[in-house]
Amino acid sequence: MAGRGALGLGFAPALLGLAACAPAPVRISVAEAERLCMVQALDARAPRTEVGLGIGSHGYRGGFVRVDLSSDQILGRDPSQVFNECVRRRSGQQPTRPLYQQPGWRVN
Repeated sequence: MAGRGALGLGFAPALLGLAACAPAPVRISVAEAERLCMVQALDARAPRTEVGLGIGSHGYRGGFVRVDLSSDQILGRDPSQVFNECVRRRSGQQPTRPLYQQPGWRVN
């Protein structure tokens, strides 16, 4: 048993060395992060739904209903919190304005 513990400790420096070589996260501009993070905020607000129906000259051909739920919505997270965290993660900075003042955000 003592040999197994020593062997495991021998790998620890090698693993730490590999972790140090991991690339740094790529940062983008705040404006670009805000644009990309808007999608996550919208997904946290409401599910995306899509309905399709096919009708041809020979009658009904098929249809579908699709509902996409984000984990943020299932967990009940506030869309503005999702937006802020996303922008900070992608750009390393705070958003220039709150979610509710961003272009494309509508409160329905």
